[in-house]
Amino acid sequence: MVCILRIMDLQQNVPLSAYSTMRLGGPARYLLEVHNTRDLADAVELAKRHNLEIIMIGGGSNIIWRDEGFPGLVIANRIKGFEIISDDDTGCYVDIGAGEEWDSVVDRTVKMGLSGIECLSLIPGTAGATPVQNVGAYGQDISQTLMTLIAYDTKTSSLVTLTGSECGFAYRKSIFNTSQSRRYYITSITLLLNKSNPMPPFYSTLASYLEKQGIKQYTPAIIRDAVIAIRRQRLPDPAIIPNTGSFFANPIVDSSVLESIKEYYNQVPNWPLDNGLIKLSAAWLIDQAGYNSFYDPETGMATWEQQPLVFVNRSARSTADLIKFVDKIRRTVKDRFAVELEPEPLILP
Repeated sequence: MVCILRIMDLQQNVPLSAYSTMRLGGPARYLLEVHNTRDLADAVELAKRHNLEIIMIGGGSNIIWRDEGFPGLVIANRIKGFEIISDDDTGCYVDIGAGEEWDSVVDRTVKMGLSGIECLSLIPGTAGATPVQNVGAYGQDISQTLMTLIAYDTKTSSLVTLTGSECGFAYRKSIFNTSQSRRYYITSITLLLNKSNPMPPFYSTLASYLEKQGIKQYTPAIIRDAVIAIRRQRLPDPAIIPNTGSFFANPIVDSSVLESIKEYYNQVPNWPLDNGLIKLSAAWLIDQAGYNSFYDPETGMATWEQQPLVFVNRSARSTADLIKFVDKIRRTVKDRFAVELEPEPLILP
């Protein structure tokens, strides 16, 4: 395996802490950065023949590696590309390489006057990672604009095209992190973006910011600037302070759970969904559980001062420290509210 892949710049015993913005985790037996679909296909098929487990990653902003590391091949997707494939008076189809930095993609489309992903500004990671968790923020998510994607299908050993409807999008979910996890390795995505300006109503946090700033005219650039300002106020830069952004998804519960919480808390942030279920605020639950601006000297982990949903690595030495911290908060929230919090970052393998 090593000799065969040497020309493809295969690395051995690579510390995976450098491939996660939480900066934790053990080593990978092998790691390879791929820049085109041919190298991706070759790497996958060679790993299969040598019975090596495979994981493909993007920027590492939503993954955490276990302390034992990974005994197989980690493929870092560096496939670039940005192409307008068709447009008309109302919209524009844009094809984007999965290894492109996501915020650079948003910035580029906004400068073209296109709308549809401006609320996803400043989200770290790569374009190919956005469909995996159906990345969303401030009222937008990638399922609203993703038309198709191309992926390497490890089951058929071929490149396949999937439509948005075939991706099984739901809140923070898709087939790529549920039923078909590790089957498909995304190489590019195609988005349909609008040539019209974004229009209200906006997500409450964004609407409040726009009102306070006296902004009444909306363009993709104005909304992007507003989202960036909000995120910089509330979220730490993972390049400076190790974190993976929001650690838990907002829980989805039935109305009986909400009513039970309301017996003790009159004002519970909640959002009714079309299916009759209720979305609760994970940040509010963590705050009410007593973990706002909380530092845990036992683990070296903390909740961010401006947003308790963000866990930051102050001095943790291992992923075991992080898991201990996470479990402590999950237990407290469950005991107090009977709500189970589910992590957003993937803890691998």
